[in-house]
Amino acid sequence: MKNTALITGASNGIGLELAKVHARKGDNLVLVARNMSKLNDLKLELENQYKVQVYNIAKDLSVRNSAQEVFDELKGQNIEINYLINNAGFGDFGMFADADWEKTEQMINLNITTLTHFTKLFVKEMVKRGNGKIMNVASTAAFQSGPTMAVYYATKAYVLSFSEAIDNELRPSGITITALCPGATESGFQDAAAMQESKLVKGRKLPTSKEVAEYGYKAMMKGKVVAIHGLMNYLMANSVRFTPRFLVVKVTRMIQDK
Repeated sequence: MKNTALITGASNGIGLELAKVHARKGDNLVLVARNMSKLNDLKLELENQYKVQVYNIAKDLSVRNSAQEVFDELKGQNIEINYLINNAGFGDFGMFADADWEKTEQMINLNITTLTHFTKLFVKEMVKRGNGKIMNVASTAAFQSGPTMAVYYATKAYVLSFSEAIDNELRPSGITITALCPGATESGFQDAAAMQESKLVKGRKLPTSKEVAEYGYKAMMKGKVVAIHGLMNYLMANSVRFTPRFLVVKVTRMIQDK
């Protein structure tokens, strides 16, 4: 019997590449994103190429109770989830005082609330079965505060802390949680966050979404708790432990500014 992976934010970037990896490995898929047209194109590609079953759900996951609606739909279809990948998320570049509150609230809802609710809903089923894997896509942003992207960095710090804690709680039940922490990635994220002029990304050759997805899949299957993609990202993320926090914030601001 094939395993089934649920992937949020599956219509582009890392989520799309994770869908391809799982399909190549023979897993059936539940793909969730707002754009049904993109999902249907991906479904056709994966089913034809890998002979797997793909079930698509078009849903804006920044809306309250959207995770419950997805869960209820899958229960109605008798679809059991073995791998939950909370990939959907977005950022916003600019000063907090100038940010649009509606967009900020949607970011918090998507990056934190929906991710947590999905985990809560599906982990109960996994505990009953005594197996399952969850990947929560965090970021190297999780390791420090981030002026000009204050709320985004804070949401990813939550994802990392939450993932580490519940992995400790759930591992004895046969379930592993992986916090995937990519750095800046060629994924469309920068366009959505309006940060094309940031020194963090402008003029840099970034890792591809495919590279990050391949790394993340392997880390999840091994049960790695914190998976930081790239040696330089690993060194930078861990160096902040030994650096005064006020200095880390200043350096982060300098790196991210236009």
